[in-house]
Amino acid sequence: MIRKTNQIRTLDELPKSLPTVSIDVPEKVYVTLMEMRTKTYTLSVAEGDQVKIGQIIGERDGGYFKQPIFSTVSGTVGKVVKKFTYSSKKTECLEIINDFKEEYAPRVKERADSEISKLTKEQIVEIVKENGVKGLGGGGFPAYIKLNTNDPIDVIILNGVECEPYLSADYQVIMKDSFEIFKGLEYVMQAMGTKRAIIGVKETKEKLLQKLIEVKEEHFKDLNVEIVGVGNYYPQGWEIELIKNTTGINVKPGTLLSEYGIVEFNVTTAQAIYQAVKYNKPVIDRYFTVTGDAISKPCEMTVRVGTPIPNIIEAAGGYGIEGDKVLILGGPMMGSNLLMDDAITSITVTSILVFKPEEHIEEPCVRCASCVYSCPAGLQPVQIMSAAKLKDGDAAKALNVMNCIECGLCSYVCTSKIHLTEFMRKAKKLVK
Repeated sequence: MIRKTNQIRTLDELPKSLPTVSIDVPEKVYVTLMEMRTKTYTLSVAEGDQVKIGQIIGERDGGYFKQPIFSTVSGTVGKVVKKFTYSSKKTECLEIINDFKEEYAPRVKERADSEISKLTKEQIVEIVKENGVKGLGGGGFPAYIKLNTNDPIDVIILNGVECEPYLSADYQVIMKDSFEIFKGLEYVMQAMGTKRAIIGVKETKEKLLQKLIEVKEEHFKDLNVEIVGVGNYYPQGWEIELIKNTTGINVKPGTLLSEYGIVEFNVTTAQAIYQAVKYNKPVIDRYFTVTGDAISKPCEMTVRVGTPIPNIIEAAGGYGIEGDKVLILGGPMMGSNLLMDDAITSITVTSILVFKPEEHIEEPCVRCASCVYSCPAGLQPVQIMSAAKLKDGDAAKALNVMNCIECGLCSYVCTSKIHLTEFMRKAKKLVK
């Protein structure tokens, strides 16, 4: 049994660096049919059909955008089943039975550099759209919408901060795929007609800063990119915080970054844009972190999108304890607790954390205001909690709850152990 808790461990309890292990592509993958911001879906394949890697098998509808659905293995289409995902709720997924041939769909093919250099903004936007590239830092916002702005863009910012504890997917992509990050950035600058870019990384991550500098000096001397080290605190990875600390621009919550002449992407999204433009290839694999004090072998691995969590746990040596444990899909601050491990990885999930259970007794609020002082968005969490309890959406809206980034700090600092972040989510649903 997996048990839910609000506990967040300190980094001192776990290894500072993790070994890399291999994991086989599973016999079955489960492709999520509904993801962030999407409302409905249609499938273009049926049970028993043969599919290949990168083949479009359906489409998600978000109301104001469309998003293709891709197969991440070659094989046979199975049934539509429900699995737990990043939302901690069961979501409809399409089962695909792997034939282990690793055959790519004909649409996945390389473009010559000479062809890419002539692509217009409209063509690059369409390529990014057709390959379903979205915010891979966890936000999941369609990348083509950001690129399709008519506002003049002065600077492109890549976010490599990865500020939540335990996570290392962005660290891995910078260390292993910096060339592709820069090429993706180059394509974005080409599309937007932008002459300046910034890559932000924590100043304490000296290896990452050095790696980016080396790749820039070796391959991209003519690209006007500044590598900036930013403060080591949470939530430094919040785009508004990163922009302020790299450009000095104060972005008002709720406004579009393009209004300030800015387009911002995660470093992994930039790599995905490179893969889309260069090879017409959607995201098939993600770097993945498995850690915690209740996993046998904390490690890093490369996981095929749609891999069942039990396969990942097995590759990490299995659970380190018997009985109850705490399972978090994503980071400890913004991730989702799972009640059981019948879950799968999706395109925006890069970690599974497994902890020994600890009980915490929730006590009445003592009005200490720790949550107010800690909120990066300047909100009043306790007042919003009261609005949520009263189911007063108008009051929650007046308290600007929609500016909440669900960073989890209010819950983390609460001396009464109140899960304030959950009340923020409930209040946002009332407003919506």
